[in-house]
Amino acid sequence: MTQRQFGNVTVETVQGDIANQPDLDAIVNAANAELRMGGGVAGAIHRAAGPGLEQECIPLGPIKPGQAVISGGHHLPNAHVIHCLGPVYGRDKPEEKLLASCYREALLLADQNGIVAIGFPAISTGIFGYPIEEAADVTLKTVAEVVPGLSNVRTVRFVLFSESDKAVFDRALMALPADL
Repeated sequence: MTQRQFGNVTVETVQGDIANQPDLDAIVNAANAELRMGGGVAGAIHRAAGPGLEQECIPLGPIKPGQAVISGGHHLPNAHVIHCLGPVYGRDKPEEKLLASCYREALLLADQNGIVAIGFPAISTGIFGYPIEEAADVTLKTVAEVVPGLSNVRTVRFVLFSESDKAVFDRALMALPADL
């Protein structure tokens, strides 16, 4: 685990399964617009949560790239799931602003709902094609800018699927200036 402190908030990276983070109040789903099961992260979260998650989410959609909504965790060990629709790289413009919006909106929703510890995947880096290095830079810069203004959130964890993705996020996290 790699960690950095930004104000009162610890930002950390781990390699693991986003749907198996029992010490977090909420996890973030890299959702599709309709908030349905899908593949990748969305599929893993929906399978672990059970069918009630999709039933709760259908009326919340569709959402647009950069938007976030919150639901219960159902059979997950987390009380909440925050669903974000990341941009499809090369199609949804401007990609950087839309990706940053996902993280900003999710963190603000978490804070408004009293969430102390939240876990994120690398949104848009799978089938949506966002290059992992660019995504890590945008993501971590956004998180470092947002977290000092939060009242409740104290832990932001990036749960990366592969060791190589974790290494990219580690480098981006350590490259951030201390005084953002």
